[in-house]
Amino acid sequence: MSDLPRKAVTRTAKLAALPLGFAGRATWGLGKRIVGESAEIVGRELQQRTAEQMFKVLGELKGGAMKFGQALSVFESALPEEVAGPYRAALTKLQEAAPPMPTRTVHTVLAERLGTDWQDLFQEFDDKPSAAASIGQVHRGVWHDGREVAVKVQYPGAGEALLSDLNQLSRFARLLGPLVPGMDIKPLITELKDRVSEELDYGLEAQAQQVHAEEFAGDPDVVVPGVVHQCEQVLVTEWIDGIPLSEIITGGTAEQRNRAGQLLARFLFSGPARTGLLHADPHPGNFRLLPGKPDGEPDSEDDWRLGVLDFGTVDRLPGGLPTPIGESLRMTLDGEADAVYELLCTEGFVKESIELDPDAVLDYLLPIIEPAQVDEFTFTRGWMRSQAARVGDPRSPAYQLGKQLNLPPAYLLIHRVTLSTIGVLCQLGATVRLREELEAWLPGFVAEEETPEESAAEA
Repeated sequence: MSDLPRKAVTRTAKLAALPLGFAGRATWGLGKRIVGESAEIVGRELQQRTAEQMFKVLGELKGGAMKFGQALSVFESALPEEVAGPYRAALTKLQEAAPPMPTRTVHTVLAERLGTDWQDLFQEFDDKPSAAASIGQVHRGVWHDGREVAVKVQYPGAGEALLSDLNQLSRFARLLGPLVPGMDIKPLITELKDRVSEELDYGLEAQAQQVHAEEFAGDPDVVVPGVVHQCEQVLVTEWIDGIPLSEIITGGTAEQRNRAGQLLARFLFSGPARTGLLHADPHPGNFRLLPGKPDGEPDSEDDWRLGVLDFGTVDRLPGGLPTPIGESLRMTLDGEADAVYELLCTEGFVKESIELDPDAVLDYLLPIIEPAQVDEFTFTRGWMRSQAARVGDPRSPAYQLGKQLNLPPAYLLIHRVTLSTIGVLCQLGATVRLREELEAWLPGFVAEEETPEESAAEA
């Protein structure tokens, strides 16, 4: 048996063991209940044991399991602290590391894609990977013209592994639900599956990255490395140093956390407005905090810039983020319940067969958009947990109302990216002037002033 099939069998066996483990722990929980322990205590212990096994298995895998783990990891802020605390390190590891591909395999891929004389393209090439992710790993090198580069090499068979893992994960998505209250796991897995072919296409990734690199060239806040060379299974881009956001989360200063949070929010909303593309993989492993401005001025707290990596998954939004998002957010803040409800119905968030109380919908939305109500807001794990509990507890009115709302397909990825970014802001514990970014970049958030002619016509 070759290495690839053997590894696939091993990965499948590990994933298949997860639901069996979940079932065993459920039986254990029932036994604890029978002997008199409270449902709340047993539930927390069960959740903790389930999280322990899932993170352990996902941390050893690549492919779809790794991708799912990275997507889920940004929501650890929603977990109860007694569950999240012990596994924060494991989740951070998911964001930054995976088992490396053998050197001989890397060289084989480079020879097949760049030619047998591929080494002549580099002054230096480090065989030890500097980073690994779900479908490939990154090596540091020096291009033949002297530029420091990052060389992303795709794992052979990455597409098959990705789909196999995600198909298997989807079979027991319901069992994973309790790990993140309020998070519907199955649509997340479905969306990851739908985007496999796009993520495997390094040509599309190179195109999206270069658009961003050109738009943000010389920007004082955001750095996107340019594309140096691209071919099937290999993507060479400029190298950028910096502190991974995962390290800022675990040990950054308050100034670094706040600056990283502000720039992350700025990039989320300014990116689509400036490029027509939404970076759709906002986990901490894809961001760096870089000191200094491009013109070499002395460093200060505000000189930190955000380095952005990995454009394998993007949402194409030619007009920027949809205007109804900004309009509904503004009207919600203004307390215009009927207008908000009408807009949600028009956009398909409320199905035609359902009738809801506009005031109840407003009450449901207001706590979620609390960060936009004030000039600056401190994102915390506690706030995230309170929101997750409010919309994830079947006994709460918010849960019952939320189950009746619909998420139109055009908004699926935008919704996940926004939630993921908020999750990272809560991990950072950052104080962010979110309203400032919304006013600058979100279409529809600032009401358009009427012209004198329009006012006269209405009169």
